[in-house]
Amino acid sequence: MRAEAKHADQLAEVVGIVWPGHTREELRDIVLDYIGSEGSAVFAEEEDGRFIGVALCGLRHDYVEGCETSPVGYLEGVAVREENRHRGVAKKLVEECEQWAREKGCTEFASDCELINTASLDFHLAVGFTEENRLICFKKTL
Repeated sequence: MRAEAKHADQLAEVVGIVWPGHTREELRDIVLDYIGSEGSAVFAEEEDGRFIGVALCGLRHDYVEGCETSPVGYLEGVAVREENRHRGVAKKLVEECEQWAREKGCTEFASDCELINTASLDFHLAVGFTEENRLICFKKTL
């Protein structure tokens, strides 16, 4: 289901699974930003009155590794409660994001994960993504 602003507080808890370094209030604001933007969407799975999974997606107009078109639909994050994993919830949420991207005119859909996150890598491959590149980012203080 497409999430609405009224779901933001409940979804923040689930989003915290993939972005644990944020407060619940910050996560709620992130969810609200995605819900409120024309260029992004939030999809959620509910069971017995409780949200068990969430996916955030958006449109990327900048260069996306391995893609040749613009905009590109982009899976920004997907999370499922531990006790609800391995039941197809995340796959269903990704499929909803892909359909949303198609409706926005996209012909490509992309995502990323950190090199050390092998569970995410395995998931992405299992739902049809292909690995395009491995990247290490650098910075320095000026």
